Amino acid sequence: MELTEGQAKFLKEGHLAIVATIRADGTPQQTPTWIDADHGQVMFNTAEGRAKPKNLRRDPRVSICVVDRQNPYRWLSITGTADLEHEGADEHIDVLAHRYTGRETYGVGPDEERVIVRVQPERVRASQID
Repeated sequence: MELTEGQAKFLKEGHLAIVATIRADGTPQQTPTWIDADHGQVMFNTAEGRAKPKNLRRDPRVSICVVDRQNPYRWLSITGTADLEHEGADEHIDVLAHRYTGRETYGVGPDEERVIVRVQPERVRASQID
């Protein structure tokens, strides 16, 4: 399954997402996250050493909910499986930083290794999104 053009556009509007992964003990771990879309998939960016990449390598299932800042009845919920990649991750976090903060760069630290998480949607639900 792929996101529709309208759903992908919604994810690029700069709304904050809540991303849920599964901890080793089976409990959910949720984090507010900058979100993106590319080629019908959902994308977000994180760093090695954090909970999300650790959790997703062990169990790639992920759930994402994005609510419009201006209209809480306009939302998108995606459940799927994640793949992690390093290539292009530093550039991608700069794109997200510009979208969400207006800054040109994120300012990746010298010891920080960024990771792009690509989520292949398996279930998508939406309200008021074409």
